[in-house]
Amino acid sequence: MLIGLSGLSFFSCKKDKEVVNPVAQKSLSAPTSNYESVVASDWLDMHLLLIKATPGFTPPVAARALGYHSLALYESVVYGMKDYNTLNGKLNGLSGLPAADTVGKEYNWPLVASTAQYTVLKEIYITASDRNKAKIDSLKTVYENKLKVGITNVVIDNSVKLGASIASGILDYAKKDGGANGHLTNYPAGYTVATGIGYWKPTSTQKIPLLPNWGQNRPMVKENTNNYLDQPISFSFEKSSDFFKEAKSLYENSQKLTAEQKAIAQYFEDGTGTVTPPGHHFNVVKNILKSKKAKLDEVALVYLKTGLSLNDAFIACWKGKYTYNLMRPVTYINESLDKNWRPLLNTPPFPEYASGHSTAAGAVVAILEDAFGKKYAFDDITYFGTMPNRKYADFESYGQETSNSRVYGGIHYKFSCDNGYKNGKKIAENVLKLKIKK
Repeated sequence: MLIGLSGLSFFSCKKDKEVVNPVAQKSLSAPTSNYESVVASDWLDMHLLLIKATPGFTPPVAARALGYHSLALYESVVYGMKDYNTLNGKLNGLSGLPAADTVGKEYNWPLVASTAQYTVLKEIYITASDRNKAKIDSLKTVYENKLKVGITNVVIDNSVKLGASIASGILDYAKKDGGANGHLTNYPAGYTVATGIGYWKPTSTQKIPLLPNWGQNRPMVKENTNNYLDQPISFSFEKSSDFFKEAKSLYENSQKLTAEQKAIAQYFEDGTGTVTPPGHHFNVVKNILKSKKAKLDEVALVYLKTGLSLNDAFIACWKGKYTYNLMRPVTYINESLDKNWRPLLNTPPFPEYASGHSTAAGAVVAILEDAFGKKYAFDDITYFGTMPNRKYADFESYGQETSNSRVYGGIHYKFSCDNGYKNGKKIAENVLKLKIKK
C-alpha cells in the first residue's frame, strides 16, 4: 500500500452554486478548491515508482509521461476552476477533448481526477510488471472506496465517465506526438551514427545513442517548435581555442573537486533505477505543494506547467544533441590532454550538447519562480534515507546546483550547461504565456 493516504479529507456535500463555466451559468458541483490534493500527490508517487521500475523509462521518456500525467490531472478538474480555461484547442495539436456538463451534471472532482490518472497510467505503463500493475489497480480501488462515501451513484457515474473520457482523449493526443514507443526503442537498431571532426563517439559498450529521433517529437506548446538553443563554442583541438580552454578547465577542476562538489554530482546523477531528472524535479514540486497544504486546484495548475515545460524541454534538448552531435568531454580529454582520464560520473550514451539536466532545471526554475516567487526557501528530500537532504534559499540556487552537477561529474562542458539552462527557461516562458487563466 502506498504511503500518504492517511489524513485523507474530502468535501463531498453539495456547496452553494458556483459559476464555473465559460458562459457564466451555474454549476451543480463544488469547486475544485474545496478539495485536498492528496489524490494528486498519491498518483504522482505511483508515477514515480513506475518510472523507477519500468524498463525503458529514460529521462526523455519519463518527461513525456509526466507531461501527459499532469495534463490529464488538470483537464480532469479544470471545470471546477471558474477562473481557468481548458487547454483543449490551445495546446499544439490538442482538440476534441470531452467537456464537463457542469450545468446539467454534478461531479466529484477528486474522483474524476483519480479515474483519469488510472486510465493514463495503465496505458503509458503497459509494459510495467504484473506486480506494479496490481499496485495501480489497488490505488484506484482505494480512491474509489474513499471518494464514493457520501455521494450518490449518479455523481459517481458522472465522475468516472468524465475522468475516463478525458484520459482517453489525452491518450489519443499522446499517440500522435512521435514518442509513443520511446520506451521500446531507446536505442533504435540500424541507426547510423554521424561521423565527423568533433562528433560524438560511443564512450561505452552502448554503440547506438539514446533516442536519436526524440528531437523530432511534437512539443505540447506550439511556440516550443522554434529553436532557442544558442550554437555551441566552435569545436577545435587547437590549444589557443575557446573549446580547448573549456575542456582543460573541466579537466583541471575534476582533479581538485571538493567533497561538497562530489556530493552534488552524485545527488543529481538520477541514473537508471531512479526517478530520473524530470521525476526528481516533480518530487521537489510535490513536496513544496504538500508543505503549503495546497488544495487540488493549485496542485493541478503547478503540475500542469511543470509537466508541459519538462516534456518540451527534453524535446528541445534532444533536438540540439543530434543537430550538433558534439563530442563528450571524456573523448576530447582522452584525445588531447590525458588518455587515462575518467570523469567522476559515467558518461551517458548520447551526444554532449546541450545538457539535459541543465535544460530541465532552467525550465523548472522558471515555473517555480512564477508560482511561488523568487525568494522561496525549501529542502530537496528526493533521496531521503539514502543521501542527506539539500537545502536552498531560492529556486535559482537549486537550478544552478543541478546544472553545475554535470560539470562536477565531468560529463558536460560548462557552456553546455549554461546554454541548456537558458534554453530551458525560454521553453518555460512559452508555457507561462498560454491562456490558462480567463
